[in-house]
Order: sequence, then C-alpha cells, then structure tokens
Amino acid sequence: MRLKFNSSLLYVLLLVSSLLLSLFLKNNYFTDNALTQVKKRGELNIVTRNSATTYYYRNDEPTGFEYDLAKAFAEKLGVSANFITDENFDSQLAGLESGHVDLASAGITITDERENLVNFSTPYNQVSQLLLYRAGESKPKAFEDLRDATIDVLDNSSHHAQLIQLKETYSFLNWRSHSTLDIEQLFNKLNYGEIDYLICDSIDFNLNKRFFPQLRKGFTVSTAESLAWAFPKNKDHSLIDKANEFLAASKDNGFLEELQEKHFDHADGLGYAGSVTFFHHTKNRLEKLIPIFKEAATKHNLDWRLIAAISYQESHWNPKAISPTGVRGLMMLTQNTAKQLGIKNRRDPEQSTEGGARYFVRMKGKLPDRIKEPDRSWLALAAYNIGYGHLEDARVITERQGGNPDRWADIRDSLPLLEKKKWYKKTRYGYARGREAALYVRNIRNYYDLMNWKFKTEPTQD
Repeated sequence: MRLKFNSSLLYVLLLVSSLLLSLFLKNNYFTDNALTQVKKRGELNIVTRNSATTYYYRNDEPTGFEYDLAKAFAEKLGVSANFITDENFDSQLAGLESGHVDLASAGITITDERENLVNFSTPYNQVSQLLLYRAGESKPKAFEDLRDATIDVLDNSSHHAQLIQLKETYSFLNWRSHSTLDIEQLFNKLNYGEIDYLICDSIDFNLNKRFFPQLRKGFTVSTAESLAWAFPKNKDHSLIDKANEFLAASKDNGFLEELQEKHFDHADGLGYAGSVTFFHHTKNRLEKLIPIFKEAATKHNLDWRLIAAISYQESHWNPKAISPTGVRGLMMLTQNTAKQLGIKNRRDPEQSTEGGARYFVRMKGKLPDRIKEPDRSWLALAAYNIGYGHLEDARVITERQGGNPDRWADIRDSLPLLEKKKWYKKTRYGYARGREAALYVRNIRNYYDLMNWKFKTEPTQD
C-alpha cells in the first residue's frame, strides 16, 4: 500500500522542527557564557549599596572598599564598571536572577540560606555581628540582659536571620526590622537614644563609631563570618571563576591589604573624647573659619575640608595657639617656614591658612610624579609634620626592607624606625620622631573623614 503525504503539512512540520532545533541549539550550545557576554558588552554591571563601607561619593567622586575592589575587577576584564545601588538583598537577588546585573558587591555575608539563592565567590573579608548600646546605659553582656527589650536590625540582613535562629534558644527575644532605613540612620537613632539596641557588622561599627560617639559595643553576637561577591545561581561559572582568580591574586599581591588600609585601618585612631571634642569645636570654632579655608583651597586647588582637618590637628582651630617649641597659629607654622613662605603674621588666620596650604602643596610637589592619590597626600602630610628630608629617609628605609617607598601603608610602618639608632644612624638626616608623624597623618585622615561626613552635601570647592 502506498502512503500519500500532504505536501503543505510536511512543509509545516519541517518548518516547526527547524525552528525548535534552532531554539534548542541556541539555548544549549551557542549562547555566550556570562564572561563572554560581559566582554562583548564592554561593561560589568555591579549592584552595591550606598554606605561608608561599600560605595559612596567623596569630593564628588565615587569611592568605597567595594567600589575600588569591583572596579579593579572590571578593569582586569578590560571593561568598564557600571554601579547600581540597591539597599535590599532581595532586590539585589532579583537583579541577579533577571540578568540585569552580573554580580553583587555589597558587603554580603555568606549564610546557609543565601547559598541556596546565589553562587558566592571566595571570601575577601571577615566580620562579626555586634550588639550595640548607647553610652550611659547599662552594658548588656549577653542576650539574657535583653529581656523586655527591643533590638533593631536591618530587614533581610544576616543580623535579622541570626535573630530568627536565636529565637529558638531565647524565646523572649523581640526585635524590629527596618526596610526603609540604612545602617547609618540606625546608628544615628541609637546615638541619640531613639532606640535601645542595634545589631550590626563589626566593620560598620569600627568605621562609623567616630561619627556617632555615643555608640558602644555590648557583646559579640556571632563568630567571624565571611564577606563575598554574589553571582546568579546557575551552572555558568565563567565569570565567578575569573572573579576568584582576581581575588586570589589581589590577596597575594597586597591589593586587598592596600584597600583595607585605605578605607578602614586609620579609623581606629580616634576615641570617644576625640570625636566629642571635634564635634564640639565644629559648633563653636569652625563656622567663622570656613570662608578662610575655602579661599585657600580654591587658590591652591585643594579640598577645604582637608585644609580644615590639617588645621584642626595643628591647633584645634585656635588662631592664637602656640606650642612650647614656638610654632603658632591655625596651621602652627615655624618661624623659619613662615619666613620662607612670606608669612609675616602667623597668628593672622588668613595668613596662617594661606601659608599652611602653600606649604602642603610644596611638599606634594616635591614627591615623584609616579606617586598617585591618596598616597601622595598622606606622604605630603608626613613631610609637613616631620620635614621632607626625614620623609625621604623613611622612604629609603622602606625600600631597603623590601617595601614600596611610594605607598603610605609601607611608609607608615617605617617612620617609627627613625627613632631607633640602628636605623637613623644610616640615614642622611638622622633621628626624627617618626611615630609622631605616623599618628599625625592618621589623625588628619580621621578628621578629614569627619569633615566629609559632616559636610558631605557640600561641593569640593565654591
């Protein structure tokens, strides 16, 4: 028996089969992997959150630990970095799932629950969860001290998840979770007594306690937890593998350590009394000096807040300040330095500020062109304090020890050696109070951070 075929039906069947085969091959064989897509696009889409520990604007430029790290990864891939801010982990997750973002770089803690939702890179930092309270209140030492109390946390945070688990052991635990506030806003509420207790990461506390001097650590809620980048939960590991290679190299070549120093290490130098005194003086002394600082900043292409920070370290904004060694004025200029700069009256606020700004710029100008910011400014500040010759001695010592003479973190560790005869006898300029210079720079960096925090909405210059 001969079968008869309908040619039209056969054509339709062949067409449908062809389309299905094409779709199958496209989805399973010829779709570019995540890494190739990023390179073809020429852009790495990164979701982060806006905070002092991750991503924020300073002097009209983006900065932050996560920003610097993720941007360096994009540069390693040969593409530009596109940052998208989102405070909520659920929204960040939605962006990963939809393909609108390639990775989340937002100080994300690895938890068992989150590992079911995303693929994590290798860790690049560690934090602990802390319970904070306000100075003047009784210090809680354990959860048993929090009966009938309310703890505040960020919604959908690892701290929130930790409380849910702890509820099984401490049935009396009570908390409020916030989806419309960020961590700085919660710090502010605790600082002014609007809430009683707060759980946060140690890295957030250490960086922000300068800005909120009433914050106190009660006890550690959790042991060390790892921070990592988050990627979409799928079998395509092409991008995450590159990220892991980058993070491993960043640990080996010191880049992670460099970012740690740049953003966090100096923050421990300012205690409660220092922060309180600073904020007291911003109310009573700073306002009338701001125009003077801004005028000098405009003239010398500096940030007025940095000039103010230097002045605060030198004189606490007291134009009549004088030291036992004879330096005086807002910028505490020596008589010889003032003479070299053409400053006739060191106690005159305008003249002193102009002289200090000019001297700082002179120190920066002496440094080799290859030294970039912010190291350039920190080295210049050390020279401002200790003298350029002694700074050069410290740079020589640093190089002899195998360090980088152009990197502030290495110079900071070498400066105290200028006080030891074993080292200073081999230098050109001899003994110097190097430890004091290192502390001097650390303090100014702290005051500069406080100035940026207090005046963060102001432009760098008028």
